[in-house]
Amino acid sequence: MAVPNQVSFRLSRSRSSVPRARALLSAMFGGCQIDQEVLNTAELVLSELVTNALRARAPRDRQVGVRITHSEEGGLLRLEVSDAGEGWPSVRHPSEDEIGGRGLLLVEALTHHWGVQEREGGIGKTVWAEVKASDIAAVPAEREVAAVTLHAGDQVKLRGRWCTVRSVRGERSPTGGFVMVLVLDDGPTVRVDAAEPLAVRSAGPHGRHCSAVDGET
Repeated sequence: MAVPNQVSFRLSRSRSSVPRARALLSAMFGGCQIDQEVLNTAELVLSELVTNALRARAPRDRQVGVRITHSEEGGLLRLEVSDAGEGWPSVRHPSEDEIGGRGLLLVEALTHHWGVQEREGGIGKTVWAEVKASDIAAVPAEREVAAVTLHAGDQVKLRGRWCTVRSVRGERSPTGGFVMVLVLDDGPTVRVDAAEPLAVRSAGPHGRHCSAVDGET
């Protein structure tokens, strides 16, 4: 599986479009290893951009366009949100008494670059922002190996969940056999027979951990 490098979609002009945009961004990298902080930042920035686009004065039937691209060479995640509304947004510096008006101030603080440009092929504008995301990688294909071959950093499927192995060591069992003691990133220490076949996949140092396997709980 390759890391997805582009996705585009349109959203209706409703409040439900903000969480929907976040969900679609998360789904884009659902099969990838991605630093959770990077994903959280991208979701927050996208939420602010979509919120601003929904607030722009535009006909109710005009949708908001979203385009997300990832450049492996540049290590940047680019978020683009287009609307047919009037005016161009600018960073405000509201007083402490003001409740809103900090959206683009937050975008400016969290991103590598951001800007505004004319909307391609139509009226309105596109607001874009770039988040540094150099560590996104495709999750390797699942394979089956004997427990004795596990290494720290591998992801192992145990009780229907993918968990990252923090450390592994071998020891003799009370019955005279040989077991592997797996210390997991999230969860109790697990002991398995050294020859037991386990489904594993290699994991990056900042990947997601202990995620439920599709269709299982």
